[in-house]
Amino acid sequence: MKKLLAPILTVALAAGLYLAQAAEAPKPLRVLIVAGGCCHDYEHQQTILKEGIESRLNAIVDVAFNPDKTTKATFEIYQTKDWAKDFDVVIHDECSADVTDPAYVTNILDAHKGGVPAINLHCAMHSYRWGNFKEPVAAGADNSHWYEFIGLQSTGHGPQSPIDISFTDSTHPITKGLDNWTTINEELYNNVQVLTAKPLASGKQMQMPRVKKGQQPDPSAKATEANAVVAWTNEYGPNKTRVFSTTIGHNNDTVADARYLSLVTRAILWTTGKLAEDGTPAAGYAK
Repeated sequence: MKKLLAPILTVALAAGLYLAQAAEAPKPLRVLIVAGGCCHDYEHQQTILKEGIESRLNAIVDVAFNPDKTTKATFEIYQTKDWAKDFDVVIHDECSADVTDPAYVTNILDAHKGGVPAINLHCAMHSYRWGNFKEPVAAGADNSHWYEFIGLQSTGHGPQSPIDISFTDSTHPITKGLDNWTTINEELYNNVQVLTAKPLASGKQMQMPRVKKGQQPDPSAKATEANAVVAWTNEYGPNKTRVFSTTIGHNNDTVADARYLSLVTRAILWTTGKLAEDGTPAAGYAK
């Protein structure tokens, strides 16, 4: 009998330990990526982001992808009032500059006003804009709401060339310990005005003068230096919802860069309250 009891007890203890550990393990973060629209390879970038996030974090990533390659791409998921209820954070990676239906945009923003964190990547900053958006918008104006959510107003970019990225706030949990780097050819988005954003990183790019179609470049032309905030945080709405944005991320090789994915995954943890002040993930959320 004793010989039989020993293995039974061993199995029972092992099963009990496994169940206890399973009970203590945190639930994976539910992440939604909304991707599609003009001017970018969203078909592949959605996969790069999903795989990059899930390989680094205890997270399940869902994707709402629209293959529409125009500036009028819309997303079925935004049609319902409670579209974000199943997610801990939403990554806006759409490029929908000519989607100008205020009711549609309000429905997106209401989820974030209600407390769902957000991350905005690259062309999300140039989406959902109308009116005289190239001029500084006024607080509370009809065409200000998307910019107020982001925390910064941007309307355009220079040519593709490398950007020197410097972390100007190295004390923030998202950036703590991250090294400055220089991208491959990327687009430096302008800053028309910084609203409520808290800058984390700046970008410097040497830009050659634009050449009109059909004209030859001036051989004596010299590059000029352009600077802009390229990563920042914001608190949005009555619940002070955490929002992170970066204008970097035009090309697939940039999105796949480990430094870029590290920045994005840290932002996911920070927006969801899973990143300590020293930049380390909460227990059970890093892989």
